[in-house]
Amino acid sequence: MSVERIQQHFRDSAAVKLEALETLAVPIAAAVDALFGALANGSKILVCGNGGSAAHAQQFAAGLIGRFERERPGLPAIALTTDSSILTAVGNDYAFEEIFSKQVRALGQAGDILLAISTSGNSVNVLAAIQEAHEREMIVIALTGKGGGVVAEVLGEADIPVCVPSERTARIQEVHLLTIHCLCDGIDAMLLGED
Repeated sequence: MSVERIQQHFRDSAAVKLEALETLAVPIAAAVDALFGALANGSKILVCGNGGSAAHAQQFAAGLIGRFERERPGLPAIALTTDSSILTAVGNDYAFEEIFSKQVRALGQAGDILLAISTSGNSVNVLAAIQEAHEREMIVIALTGKGGGVVAEVLGEADIPVCVPSERTARIQEVHLLTIHCLCDGIDAMLLGED
C-alpha cells in the first residue's frame, strides 16, 4: 500500500470530523444531557448495533460500567450485542431481526435510553429495537450516517439523531467512535466536574 493512500485516509477522516464538528456538537450535547438525566434518575442505557457498530456498543457500555478516563462508580449500561446464547437463540427460534428488540422488551423500562447505532440507518434489527423502545417510553439516541436512513424517519420528537455527514462506512464509524468518547466524557464531566 502506498504512503499516499494511507495519508489520504487520514485527510479524509480529518475532513469528515471537521464537518461533523459543525453539525454534531449540539445533538451530542443533547445526548449527554439525556444520558446523564436517565442515569441520575436510576435508569439504564441499552446499546445495540451490528458489526463495527456492535463493537462500538460494547465499548460504550464498558466505558460506563468500568470507566472512561477518570475513576468513578460504575454506571448501568448493557450492550445487547454480547450474549451469544441470547443472540443465537432469538436468531434461530424467531428471527435475526428480533435479536435486539426481544432484549429491549425484556430489559427496557420507561426512563431508560436506547443508544441505537447503525451506519446506514437501515439495520432492520436496530429499527425493531427502536420500535420496542418507543413502546416502552424510552428515549432513543441514534448514531447513524448516510442521511440517517429509515432510522431518521421513525425517530420521535424526544429522540436524538446524531447523523454523521458522510456516505462512507469507515468515516462514519470513525466519527461514531469519537462521538462515543464525547458521550462518556460528557457524562463524567457532569458527574465529576470539568477537569
